[in-house]
Amino acid sequence: TAHVSQASVDEVHETVDREQPDIVAVELDEGRYRQMQGGTPDDLEAEDLLSGNTVFQFLAYWMLSYVQSRLGDQFDVEPGADMQAAIEAAERNESGIALVDRDIQVTIQRFWSRLSVTEKLKMVGGLALGVTDPRTIGLALGAAAGILFGVVLAVVIGPLLGYGDALLLGITDPTTLQYVGSIGVGAVGGVLLGLLFLPSLGSAADESGLLDGFTIRLLSGAAIGVLVCLALVTTETFVGPFSAGNFEGAGIYTIRGSLGAVAGLGIGVVIGGVLGLVLDALGGNVEEVDEIDIEEMTDGDVVGAMMEEFRQFSPRGANALIDERDAYIAHNLHQLRQQGYDVLAVVGAGHRAGIEHYLANPDELPPMESLTGTASGRRFSPLKIFGYLVMLAFFGFFFLLIMAGVQNTFLLQLFLAWFVFNGIFAFTLARLAGARWTSAGVGGLVAWLTSINPMLAPGWFAGYVELKHRPVNVRDIQTLNEIASDTERPIGEAVGEMFDVPLFRLIMIVALTNIGSLIATVLFPLTVLPWLAGPEFGGVDALMNELLAGAENMLELIWEAIR
Repeated sequence: TAHVSQASVDEVHETVDREQPDIVAVELDEGRYRQMQGGTPDDLEAEDLLSGNTVFQFLAYWMLSYVQSRLGDQFDVEPGADMQAAIEAAERNESGIALVDRDIQVTIQRFWSRLSVTEKLKMVGGLALGVTDPRTIGLALGAAAGILFGVVLAVVIGPLLGYGDALLLGITDPTTLQYVGSIGVGAVGGVLLGLLFLPSLGSAADESGLLDGFTIRLLSGAAIGVLVCLALVTTETFVGPFSAGNFEGAGIYTIRGSLGAVAGLGIGVVIGGVLGLVLDALGGNVEEVDEIDIEEMTDGDVVGAMMEEFRQFSPRGANALIDERDAYIAHNLHQLRQQGYDVLAVVGAGHRAGIEHYLANPDELPPMESLTGTASGRRFSPLKIFGYLVMLAFFGFFFLLIMAGVQNTFLLQLFLAWFVFNGIFAFTLARLAGARWTSAGVGGLVAWLTSINPMLAPGWFAGYVELKHRPVNVRDIQTLNEIASDTERPIGEAVGEMFDVPLFRLIMIVALTNIGSLIATVLFPLTVLPWLAGPEFGGVDALMNELLAGAENMLELIWEAIR
């Protein structure tokens, strides 16, 4: 059958009525069958969230579901209508029903774990193309990437190459830099605090209709933050990290970062615009799907071509999504055949060739144990390697300082700074994603540990707590599909409605909490460490000398031990 074909639905009814089989086997698992019969979808358990890439697996599930939903809309047939027809025909003829497909969650987990990073990005990009047009995506990606790379080049790489002074635009007066720094710190800090602590202003703005709540919270927070920091500089009132020297340093970062952001934005928009036009040209035939004869989707040659195209996209993904399920379904059909039942199986056309091959050659069936259970991801992915390197660097840094005889007071300050810095970023981004205070708090509290352990992530813990108050289930996928399918809806409104869907909000909470911890891990040695090392050692260079001294002491101890 074709899952979105009315002709397939009619053929299923006619064939079951004619054959009167003992059992009608359908390409469903228990969860999908229960949902199809009007039952309540299974909630996602908190334990499942901590098992690995559950959130990203749901993205893959959403992508596959969205594609099928779009086809169903094009041909005015509910996806899965062929399986529903098989169930109805079996009940009408008093035949048994066998659910012969593998659990969809197992299939999606195995499918996702086998995709490469590039293939995963393609899938997520394909989903984004369903929400908005390619030119918007191109411009958004170009602008975001341009600003990011522009800031990094101006703030980090430029000074290393000796262009630091040139990027200050001739502004070197300490007082001026203090005022510029207060504006930069106040704007960024105020925006974050405004989004977190000014929800009433947002509600009032939404009711007034003049500005949306999100915008008014941004503007109000930024204004308050800038005024407070300017007042600190003007009155020479400096508390803790808000000192004259730090505002001066913040001014240097602000000028360089602003210059890099503006230059990067300009270049990024141009590149993004070109990318959008390319994506638009490549996807120009997407809406022409209604010209395809849907009944050809059950023809062997057409199906074979489609399956081959998918294998070219992802051979390992095709193995989990198609080949393994062919074998799993064939196992169940072969078992029913051995038990003496007359079985009529209703499966998608893409599985027919594989299942028929296994039924004709049952000795070639792989062991059932190899087709069940979750699959582990790659043991050494680039992200995991990066995580391990960060962990080694963190512990090595503290160990060398201890070997150098650095005072415990500084080590405690360093640890507390790491704890607070990671916690603030993880907590803030979790709240921006809509997490409850308790969920964001848990993510912030564990961020210091998870940022140095590649096997953990603060988003998992924030999501664990969030799920206690915000259950999600597979039905959320259908809701997201309905929002994404409405191409007339403005992108801002669509994203806002997606945040109202528990699954999407959970995905964003987990993702942004992790991103916050990652940002803090990268920024800590560039911002906080120089601030701490100044009073204690006289600067970062002196701190590096202490690390070298610690390494020398360690080598001497090792040499003494082995002599």
